[in-house]
Amino acid sequence: MMNLQDSFLNHVRKENLPVVIYLVNGFQIRGLVRGFDNFTVIIENDGKQQLVYKHAVSTISPVGNITIMQPEKADKKD
Repeated sequence: MMNLQDSFLNHVRKENLPVVIYLVNGFQIRGLVRGFDNFTVIIENDGKQQLVYKHAVSTISPVGNITIMQPEKADKKD
C-alpha cells in the first residue's frame, strides 16, 4: 500500500500539476514533480530539473485543488 506522501506526489506527477515547494529556509521552488523517492523530489521548471532533499521541505502546495483521499463512509452495522 502506498503511503499518503507517495500518493500525493505520484498524483501531481502523473497529472502534471504545478506545485510550489516551500523549504524550511523560506525559499520557494515552483514547477512540476518529475520523480521522487524516500529522500528526494525532482522538480522541473523552465526545462531545468532540481533535486530537492525532503528533509529541507516544509510544505508542498499544488497550484490548483486536488482530491487524493475520498471521505470515508460510515459502515452500517445491524
